[in-house]
Amino acid sequence: MYSLNYSLNSQLRKWMITLLIMMILIILVGGLTRLTDSGLSITTWELFVGTLPPLTNAKWIEYFELYKKIPEFNEQNFNMTLNEFKFIFWWEWAHRQLGRLIGLTVLLPMIYFSLKNGFWILKEYSIIFLLVCFQGFIGWYMVSSGLVGRVDVSHYRLSLHLFTAFVILSIVFWKYLKLTDVKINHINSKLTSIKLFLLLLFLQLIIGAFVSGMDAGKIYNTWPLMGSSFFPDDSVFSDLFNISVFDDQSLVQFIHRNLAYLIVTLYFYILYFVLKKGNTNLRTPVFIIGITLLFQILLGILTILTGVKMLYASLHQINSILIILSTLYFLYISKHKETIY
Repeated sequence: MYSLNYSLNSQLRKWMITLLIMMILIILVGGLTRLTDSGLSITTWELFVGTLPPLTNAKWIEYFELYKKIPEFNEQNFNMTLNEFKFIFWWEWAHRQLGRLIGLTVLLPMIYFSLKNGFWILKEYSIIFLLVCFQGFIGWYMVSSGLVGRVDVSHYRLSLHLFTAFVILSIVFWKYLKLTDVKINHINSKLTSIKLFLLLLFLQLIIGAFVSGMDAGKIYNTWPLMGSSFFPDDSVFSDLFNISVFDDQSLVQFIHRNLAYLIVTLYFYILYFVLKKGNTNLRTPVFIIGITLLFQILLGILTILTGVKMLYASLHQINSILIILSTLYFLYISKHKETIY
């Protein structure tokens, strides 16, 4: 919300950009936590008491003994040593600490600005705090799915956790833009196509989380074909219309690939539209979207071809952040109407 109080705007911008950086960092750490199979290393909720890490060997052993009770250890990591456990523990611990820090970074400034400048601040920014709290609950809801009866967390809950993170990221970035004096470049269109593009990006995030959660990227490590054919040969086409389609590794990877092709096709339509309208102020933003999209495809292909090598998989997720943010920026400068208080 843009205010005529320029000093307040500057402070709010710094607040939002700090949160934006922290959200990017926690998404990165969350991705690495998943890639290193570290998410189940802490098997208790620990809303407050888990702030401090284990400081004694006895405490380390206590955490390790709790980990030994879950299926991931008994069926997959039964040879793990205490030192190996410490490695996965630190990833999950860091992820949780960042979440706590983000919660405080939202709450404390929001209270301060509301008391000092009016409760319209609370009305404007409380959605971020509520979503961060919800995200904490979803995080535990996700972890709890992997403590009994399975060696991994539910890919559905994982996708909800990632989706919520990107929703928070998007809201923070949008509010940051509203606090800037970025020039608005209205064009004669409702921009249905860019909204659809953004919707498809979020859908791709969800499918990508399915791929990650099911380790679906570790099968069919070929491109452009899946093995020797375009459609996976261990499935039938009609399976795409079954309710169990999102529990099938091959079909989930197939959907993820082809949704990417659809997104690229829609991008070229948007690019054509922007170039045709001749609005030069929109060309750079749309080209930036194109560059990030190209990198995303290349990183996706490298991730598949290398059997989900951690470097490429992590960069693939980081770049998805850039695509979302550049698309939101394009949407903002092309049609947003500002309200001034």
